[in-house]
Amino acid sequence: MARPSRAREKRADLVAAARDVVFQRGVVDLRLRDVAERAGMSTGSVLYYFPALADLLREVQRDAVERFCVDREEAARREPDPRRRLLGMIRAGLPTGRDDELCVLLYELGAYARRDPAYAAEHIRLCERQVALYASVLEAGAATGVFTLTRDATTLARTFVMLEDGMGLHLTQAVPTLDRRQAERLLLAAASDATGVDLEAVPGTTEGVTGG
Repeated sequence: MARPSRAREKRADLVAAARDVVFQRGVVDLRLRDVAERAGMSTGSVLYYFPALADLLREVQRDAVERFCVDREEAARREPDPRRRLLGMIRAGLPTGRDDELCVLLYELGAYARRDPAYAAEHIRLCERQVALYASVLEAGAATGVFTLTRDATTLARTFVMLEDGMGLHLTQAVPTLDRRQAERLLLAAASDATGVDLEAVPGTTEGVTGG
């Protein structure tokens, strides 16, 4: 009887090792050897499963994008109130800081999007999924009369995503220029202005918006 292939398991192990290395040291000067050592494998063994380091890192990026999007989409579906759903979106999208593995991975690997079309396509997919989710929340709030939007939902959604990305970069750099509470309050202010709802005053949603 033929032995079952362990290729899927080995590939998953390499993705996990690459994820750890990127999170700990970033992508600048990252070598295939660094991932091989973390996985306890030879570089030749790594290349058997991934022909190049770029292929492995693309898999890390796809995995990170999927986890980030699914987490936010599931959180949004669980909350029926558009105001709390929007608050949850804002809080889920901002990194907790330099120790936020998922957001750090996305920012690190997003740097490749400047020169690699495959990375750029994945980065665009991430952006568009976030825009679509924000837009759906805004449209639901407007349809029920909870929100009075100052612009069309897609324009506002794209603005929120870009603000979120920019603040996230500042939160995760070596010397942050603002903290999580400040970033959250800035985004909440923009969202409140855009929807006509004071989001910080929504009952039962005070966690995470104090200070700044």
